[in-house]
Amino acid sequence: MPLVTSKEMFRKAYEGGYAIGAFNVNNMEIVQGITEAAKEVSAPLILQVSAGARKYAKHVYLMKLIEAAIEDTGLPICVHLDHGDDFEICRSCIDGGFTSVMIDGSKHAFADNITLTRQVVAYAHARGVVVEGELGKLAGIEDDVNVSDEDASYTNPAQVEEFVTKTGVDSLAIAIGTSHGAYKFKPGQKPQLRFDILEEIQQRLPGFPIVLHGASSVIPELVAKINNYGGKMPDAIGIPEEMLRKAARMAVCKINIDSDLRLAMTASVREYFGLHPDHFDPRQYLAPARTAIRDLVRHKLVDVLGCDGKA
Repeated sequence: MPLVTSKEMFRKAYEGGYAIGAFNVNNMEIVQGITEAAKEVSAPLILQVSAGARKYAKHVYLMKLIEAAIEDTGLPICVHLDHGDDFEICRSCIDGGFTSVMIDGSKHAFADNITLTRQVVAYAHARGVVVEGELGKLAGIEDDVNVSDEDASYTNPAQVEEFVTKTGVDSLAIAIGTSHGAYKFKPGQKPQLRFDILEEIQQRLPGFPIVLHGASSVIPELVAKINNYGGKMPDAIGIPEEMLRKAARMAVCKINIDSDLRLAMTASVREYFGLHPDHFDPRQYLAPARTAIRDLVRHKLVDVLGCDGKA
């Protein structure tokens, strides 16, 4: 099966009241863990590559890993650029075989965001590639994304129709209270997604697929395991999974998960070395880390996103 776009995935997800998992990949073990889980539960997948991941692993290596995953699993997989911040990186990924790109023009003024996004859409659509745009700014730090709490802003529902119409994007990432990275909220803060904003956007864009970024739940058990084996992570609060389930039943068709993968892998590696300090074979500590990724992703696919059995 060749790589696919997310268009048909999103149509089915919207109609079925579930969301597709979009998981960031950086190396072989992460790709294997994610795709093994999806194969076990027969779930469609979006594998995301950030600008940072392309620098770390190189575009060609990541594409070959994803091609191997398709051959190994037979799953419908979309490969997506996460947070492309200019036309050039989007063009490079499109020309390099990606089937979906995100152009994040949210740091620009509204009119400039439209102009940049429309430029990417024209290039992508001419080559059969779909495009995700963004309105609103999520706080947090992850890879090349760095937005302070002061600069964060919710998506304005009054702008979404104009943005989608003028740009021609295929999906829209919105800001309703999620944030990037593991340290999402300050001590004492209570995570709360603005479902009123999501509902108004759904009414203004009926049937249009919405995307949530920064949706890791920062599972406390993983943070505790890291700290039990020498880590020094402060208490962190993520997005409660029941909120993500509710969003998936509404207009949200794609939910991005990255930090939880990092936590699962790091917790496994730290535990391994805590129990086996004399071991040095990468296969010994990366095999359980791959299993930890698989188990986490299977939980997300089945218990949070509800996309198991939808491949």
